[in-house]
Amino acid sequence: MTLAGAVNMAAPASTASPLFLREAELRRGMELLYFGHSHLTRSIDRGLSEQGLGRAHHRALYFIARRPDMTVSELLALLAITKQSLGRVLGELTERGLVETRAGTRDRRQRLLRLTAEGLALESQLFEAVRRRMSAAYARAGQHAVSGFWAVLEGLIPESERAQLEALRR
Repeated sequence: MTLAGAVNMAAPASTASPLFLREAELRRGMELLYFGHSHLTRSIDRGLSEQGLGRAHHRALYFIARRPDMTVSELLALLAITKQSLGRVLGELTERGLVETRAGTRDRRQRLLRLTAEGLALESQLFEAVRRRMSAAYARAGQHAVSGFWAVLEGLIPESERAQLEALRR
């Protein structure tokens, strides 16, 4: 089926109630977020386990791929994890030859992160599993639903953290 054909498929039978701010509707949204996220992350778990890696490793690989030469401090703020946890994850990714670090150009104390060719290949392989699921769900829902979904998710992000999201788009 072509993407155009998939977009014309009927939207899911269930639509939001006009009283979408009631507890039942909010709980349904939370349940859908939980189960949708669970299945999305499970789609990459096999590839991660084959490498002996976990979801924290995937998050680091993903964001380093999105912003090559990101500093360790920037990644720490983005992932909102402890320095110790990030240090363990980056140490393992570096040992495996998936991530490389180099000193900053303006400040030699900074450590800039970049995926190696092997790291890029792994991140691409993992993203492909997610891409297939997301593409199918987006095609089923249609453009307007996807825009609404994005608006809801962006609304969950505090204003003070939206600059991080914008930096990923650049």
